[in-house]
Amino acid sequence: MTSVRDSANRVDRICSAIRRAIIERALSPGDKLPEDALGERFGVSRTIARQALGQLAGEGLVDLRRNRIAVVATPTFEEARDTFDIRVELERLVVKHLAGSLSREQIAELAAHIEAQDKATGGPEAASIRLATDFHVLLARMTGKPILIRYVSEVAYRSGLSLSAYGRPHSPECAVNEHRRLVDALATGDKNEAMKLMAGHLEAVADRAFLPDADRRARNLVEILAPYVDD
Repeated sequence: MTSVRDSANRVDRICSAIRRAIIERALSPGDKLPEDALGERFGVSRTIARQALGQLAGEGLVDLRRNRIAVVATPTFEEARDTFDIRVELERLVVKHLAGSLSREQIAELAAHIEAQDKATGGPEAASIRLATDFHVLLARMTGKPILIRYVSEVAYRSGLSLSAYGRPHSPECAVNEHRRLVDALATGDKNEAMKLMAGHLEAVADRAFLPDADRRARNLVEILAPYVDD
């Protein structure tokens, strides 16, 4: 018999995979997420797949429609803009808390992450996008504040969905340089500069969100999620 903890782990596994697929733009707004296909891909029951979709719907990443049809959510342009406005304020709180309080180990971890971003430049766009998003989630986790971590993580993924719907191609060079300057400000303890840099960085990302992606060809969900099953 499957335990409650095991079921929760399976739900988390599916959610993590779909979040990452959305961030990396393997899944696009409007893509269907059939329960049976998810169950087949992850080796779980339709009940587990349904629970995962319900959790993602609560995060604003999935729309649940009639007859149990689930699709990747399609935010309106206004919702996408609002998401970034909220994200700016949340992440200003993050850097305000972190400025001057990071340990040497944490600064080294951030520097290593940025180095990984730099090495990914020129490679697959999906890796650059994922690393750029993970940087912000990493900063939030360093605050040690569960509520802030939760909301920053959720809004970061919703931002990724917004950029998938409206964004221009990702600019990894900009992200790397802006992240470096931000960590420098955090290391020196300059709260005002860190907050200014974070707001400017996220607003620059949002300013790219103007060109809708017209490619809505039917795609195979099982094939799309294949790279994410074992991660």
